[in-house]
Amino acid sequence: MEVCLVEELPPTTELEEGLRNGVYLAKLAKFFAPKMVSEKKIYDVEQTRYKKSGLHFRHTDNTVQWLRAMEAVGLPKIFYPETTDVYDRKNIPRMIYCIHALSLYLFKLGIAPQIQDLLGKVDFTEEEISNMRKELEKYGIQMPSFSKIGGILANELSVDEAALHAAVIAINEAIEKGIAEQTIITLRNPNAVLTLVDDDLAEEYQKELWEAKKRKEENARLKNNCISEEERDAYEELLTQAEIQGNINKVNRLAAVDHINAVIREGDPENTVLALQKPEAQLPVVYPFAAAMYQNELFNLQKQNAMNYLAHEELLIAVEMLSAVALLNQALESSDLVSVQNQLRSPTIGFNNLDETYVERYANALLCIKLEALSQGQDSLSWNEIQNCIDMVNIEIQEENDRVVAVGYINEAIDEGDPLKTLDSLLLPTAKIKNVDPDFAQHYQDVLYQAKTQKYMDPQSASKILWLDEIQHAVNEANKDINSAKQWVTLVVDVNQFLEKEKQSDILSVLKPAVGNTNDVIPECADRYHDALAKAKEQKSRSVSTEGSWLKVTLQEKYDYYYNIDSKESSWVTPEPCLLKESWLMGKEIEDIVEDITADYIRENIWSATEDMLQRFQATTSGPLIRKEYEARKAFLYEQEEHVVKIQAFWKAYKQREAYKRRRQMFIDNIRFIVKIQSWYRMVTARKNYLSRLQFFRDHNNEIVKIQSLLRASKARDDYKTLVGSENPPLRVIRKFVYLLDQSDLDFQEELEVARLREEVVMKIRGNQQLEKDLNLMDIKIGLLVKNRITLEDVISHRTKLNKKKGGEMEILNNIDNQGIKSLSKERRKTLETYQQLFYLLQTNPSYLAKLIFQMPQNKSTKFMDTVIFTLYNYASNQREEYLLLKLFKTALEEEIASKVDQVQDIVTGNPTVIKMVVSFNRGARGQNTLRQLLAPVVKEIIDDKSLIINTSPVEVYKAWVNQLETQTGEASNLPYDVTTEQALTYPEVRARLEASIEHLRRVTDQVLSSIISSLDLLPYGLRYIAKVLKNSIHEKFPDATEDELLKIVGNLLYYRYMNPAIVAPDGFDIIDMTAGGQINPDQRRNLGSVAKVLQHAASNKLFEGENEHLSSMNDYLSETYQEFRKYFKEACNVPEPEEKFNMDKYTDVVTVSKPVIYISIEEIINTHSLLLEHQDAIAPEKNDLLNELLELLEEVPNVESFLGEGAVDPNDPDKVNTLNQLAKTEISLYLTSKYDIGDGEAIDGQSLMIKTKKLIIDVIRNQPGSTLTEILETPASAQQETDHASDMVNRAVLDSRTPEDMKQGQSMVEDAQLPLEQKKRKIQRNLRTLEQTGHVSSKNKYQDILNKIAKDIRNQRVHRKLRKAELEKLQQTLNALNKKAAFFEEQINYYDTYIKTCLDNLKRKNTRRSIKLDGKGEPRGMKRAKPVRYTAAKLQEKGVLLDIDDLQENQFKNVTFDISSTEDVGIFDVRSKFLGVEMEKVQLNIQDLLQMQYEGVAVMKMFDKVKVNVNLLIYLLNKKFYGK
Repeated sequence: MEVCLVEELPPTTELEEGLRNGVYLAKLAKFFAPKMVSEKKIYDVEQTRYKKSGLHFRHTDNTVQWLRAMEAVGLPKIFYPETTDVYDRKNIPRMIYCIHALSLYLFKLGIAPQIQDLLGKVDFTEEEISNMRKELEKYGIQMPSFSKIGGILANELSVDEAALHAAVIAINEAIEKGIAEQTIITLRNPNAVLTLVDDDLAEEYQKELWEAKKRKEENARLKNNCISEEERDAYEELLTQAEIQGNINKVNRLAAVDHINAVIREGDPENTVLALQKPEAQLPVVYPFAAAMYQNELFNLQKQNAMNYLAHEELLIAVEMLSAVALLNQALESSDLVSVQNQLRSPTIGFNNLDETYVERYANALLCIKLEALSQGQDSLSWNEIQNCIDMVNIEIQEENDRVVAVGYINEAIDEGDPLKTLDSLLLPTAKIKNVDPDFAQHYQDVLYQAKTQKYMDPQSASKILWLDEIQHAVNEANKDINSAKQWVTLVVDVNQFLEKEKQSDILSVLKPAVGNTNDVIPECADRYHDALAKAKEQKSRSVSTEGSWLKVTLQEKYDYYYNIDSKESSWVTPEPCLLKESWLMGKEIEDIVEDITADYIRENIWSATEDMLQRFQATTSGPLIRKEYEARKAFLYEQEEHVVKIQAFWKAYKQREAYKRRRQMFIDNIRFIVKIQSWYRMVTARKNYLSRLQFFRDHNNEIVKIQSLLRASKARDDYKTLVGSENPPLRVIRKFVYLLDQSDLDFQEELEVARLREEVVMKIRGNQQLEKDLNLMDIKIGLLVKNRITLEDVISHRTKLNKKKGGEMEILNNIDNQGIKSLSKERRKTLETYQQLFYLLQTNPSYLAKLIFQMPQNKSTKFMDTVIFTLYNYASNQREEYLLLKLFKTALEEEIASKVDQVQDIVTGNPTVIKMVVSFNRGARGQNTLRQLLAPVVKEIIDDKSLIINTSPVEVYKAWVNQLETQTGEASNLPYDVTTEQALTYPEVRARLEASIEHLRRVTDQVLSSIISSLDLLPYGLRYIAKVLKNSIHEKFPDATEDELLKIVGNLLYYRYMNPAIVAPDGFDIIDMTAGGQINPDQRRNLGSVAKVLQHAASNKLFEGENEHLSSMNDYLSETYQEFRKYFKEACNVPEPEEKFNMDKYTDVVTVSKPVIYISIEEIINTHSLLLEHQDAIAPEKNDLLNELLELLEEVPNVESFLGEGAVDPNDPDKVNTLNQLAKTEISLYLTSKYDIGDGEAIDGQSLMIKTKKLIIDVIRNQPGSTLTEILETPASAQQETDHASDMVNRAVLDSRTPEDMKQGQSMVEDAQLPLEQKKRKIQRNLRTLEQTGHVSSKNKYQDILNKIAKDIRNQRVHRKLRKAELEKLQQTLNALNKKAAFFEEQINYYDTYIKTCLDNLKRKNTRRSIKLDGKGEPRGMKRAKPVRYTAAKLQEKGVLLDIDDLQENQFKNVTFDISSTEDVGIFDVRSKFLGVEMEKVQLNIQDLLQMQYEGVAVMKMFDKVKVNVNLLIYLLNKKFYGK
């Protein structure tokens, strides 16, 4: 205890009494638990109360604090004494026993040294022993066995006692052997319950434990002589577990201290903090944020140590103080004054001279120092800096106290009225009164007394004494008086002596330094000053008879100052004797004279003064007053301005008239000379200006050319802006840009290239579609082949067909006639032209096809859409056709919503036909690139990440875990294999893996979502427009639908139907490139499916519930993602209308260069014709409908042969059917035209006449100018204009001769172009009158309407050229993508070809009951027919093949027999049924159909419309009986 408390305890015989007040126990508690017990909490810490009057009941508080501190450090309560055991001495041995246990426990924790065994070291007298025995007997107390404390402490540990005992004995034996390696092994034994054992310190453990054991054995030998055998403890010679742990902690502590010293020398703050934080070091709490402070302070302490080494005790104290300083710095950084004060009060911080009374002042001072340190780049204050601050504050406080005492002395001296005593008190060092001059003690006394008297008379003053600042102020005022007195004396002496010497030139040098305001002395008034002062002195001297040498100056009308000009003495009291020098001018008199002279001078000059002089005047003492007078006078003059002006004007007029008269008379006298001078001057000036301008133009010739170019360009831009932006562009502007309507050779070449690429794209799309269908069928057949080899012939046959298509057979068929109708019979031309008009009508009027789609069954409408409709619109290969296709989609969608949608959710839950069409189209060739750009990078990243495994099914995760355990251990797991979701989730490993999968899922989903949202511009315009139409149509039909409901429907289209399948199956939608035979593995497919599932839930704002409850942790994420999707869907619908997007209207076809063309097979033409006739009443109910008129012209539906005409097919051709089938697939190009085109003899509508008139006007205004169209039409053309017009028409004819036939204009247009200019003008006038009657134009605005349409054509021509170039580029990209896809299909064909050849080679080598012979061409001939088999229905039921027979009891099954036999056709079987021997029915079974049903998952089928059979077992029976399988 003395070591811990660092103070001496009472003698042993008095210690028992000395511990009763609990002071030493509380101090001991403060040592090992400073956070629980502080010195302030210890009652009577100096024991003054105890020594004076004995025990007080509050002394028990000390004992209670000791008990609480032991509880805080964890000492077992078995050792605790009661409070009365200590205070009332009821059981002092129990208290001593507890102190022994506490010593051993603290030694184990490394906090305190262990109590040494004093046996043989301390002797007690017989009297002392006798007294103690009597005391014990008095209370009936048995002395506890101190030697068993280690065992009791060990027993308090929650471990097996026998195991602990054995482990401790093993450690003691190993220590005895002295082999460190064995000792460390025993120390590592978990039964020993030892902590912080370090293998690297094995030698140190061995040494320390061996020495401790030897000491204990020595003590045991001494003790055994005094203790009976039965009282001896097993651990008298053995080290207990607590002692072993204590020695380990001691070694660890020494090693940790060595490590800390080494790290401090290295200088790394982070490593230093880590070393200090190690539990082995047994140091107080260390704060990492103050790492630099720990390093710097400890390094400085280490350098100050003579050994350059800090011991544990030094580190303990230093770290405790530094941690407290760190917390204080932290509180200072947060400017928390309360926390700063609490930290300053902390006993662990150890500051000297800290008075808690002034802790708030310390805190404020430290906060200021901290801010200053931070501004200088210092992070924290050191302990010394904080201590210096505290000392500084203490000094300031002491100085303040001293000043208070000094203020009392000063006030006492003032009251006594003794100037010398007042002076002495002012000069006290503690008062710190500044600027006290001992020569003026009397004046200080007078001023201070006056100030105190005024304060005493002030009723509002709380205090009647002068405080320090008031005293200092009074001293300063007294000093000012002294200076003023000296200044006055200097002025008086200098001026009077100067006047007596009569030196005028130096008067300014005398006045300026002496007067208060130097600006009052104006240099220009020097003579005036001298004269006035001299005169005043002379007058004053006349009235004086006798005078002395003293000058008197009165300050503030209270204090008199005396100065002797002879002896230079001065005094604040009247001298004895005092004879004044009255002949001299005094200071006030001098100043008044100077001020008067200055004021007079200013008044004289202020009206003519400059700004600088006014500022000088303003700076004088009298200047502001004179300036005020001046301003008043000036204001007066301004008020009388009218009269002043009149006076001035009169005077000025008089002077001007006189001057004018004199000048006029001179001119009259010299008229002849004046005229000559004027003419000569005019000539010289004009010539000079002309030559200068001419030279300027020559010097800037290049710049003038540029300016002219810029002006022309600016005018052209203004004209173009007028053309584009003006509602009514003038004729001159239209005439300027009309040349843009001309078609050049490049235009025709680009049109031809577009037509060629469009044809090639359409054909390539159709070819790829057919190849894809055949490849899908091939996939199924090969799959069926794997199950049943009997179908190999079908597979070979299909391969041959594929090879033919690969080799170009389809291309040959498709190219029989892809250039129009020239190869067809001549008599069928009229029919084809009608078909051209029919398909033009269907293409441009979407209502027909929209109605037709919903008249057909869904299976037929789907095929019709995939073939005829997309063909009719050339798969939207240009902007016109995309525009028309979108109009069809819009019309059909609105029709479907109006007629078939009854609830908002029907769009989501159903499968709308138009939605399916739109998605299918946008996933085709045109939309494929979009999906690739949108999803390919992120999908490929997911697939390529081999380490990514996302499995959100708890059951699957559980099974994978069990499989992994069994694989790693090689033993069967005890875990059940089949579990439910709830059971799987009870395993922590499953939950951990599931959480990891969810985290991966969030990360990957974020990547996909980011790719989708950031790529809104990549979405096809058509898809976004249909989404907009869908949203508006639903809202129109269901006005109560919320915005969220509408956006969910949009999300169903854009994400679920368009994107989601491509994410789940990227290989199926060409999102990623797959090699032939390559495929996505199940883990990759599941990863993609999980991402798609989360995005699907987010897009529909559907949370994980029910069976997906285990994913509910993602619900917040789903809600956040839905908000992202919501913005995305809303923005996706923000697109312009197709008319604006494509710059199209219903009359666009009339002004385009080339006719629209489609590429369609004869079969599709016939099928469309048939469908139109079939549903004619529904789609065109009006008799005069244009569609009915065209169908009437076409009459009945032709077949292929009649369509092509006689002679197209040889009637004697044995393979005529196949030839016709091939010809039916022949694609022909139809140039679509309207049936109601313009012609001379035909009835024309207003719009057609408008187009024809526009072309005539363009020809006229090219050659004849004019301001308005009316003016041009009424003005006759000149001969030159007619010649120019004829030349233009010749050039146009040459250009038309090079134009392809399909792009040439109509005959009527050509004839109009050949008319002379005047005839064209007359025709224009006739047409304009007709158009005015129909309301298309008006003569009131001079036919501006038709000019506006020509201006629009000019603007659209430029847009059309740009769109054509973009279309060329887009078609080329699409064609490249289609070629790549075709190459992939060819690679797949080669792959399948290789596979089938391998199958054939394998069949040749196997001996089976089915023999396939190949002829010379390598094709199979057939197979040997097997014998028929016969079964009763009962037998088949027994085998499970037959399930039931309608209307027949099971006991009758034995009377029913089935005969099964193979036919000559491979895979075809005849099945005959007999009842009681009578043949009933016969049916044929095709093995291909059975395998197809098995592939599609059909388990049960019917034969004879009443017999139910099991498909799988029937196939098995056929294989076994007929193919030996």
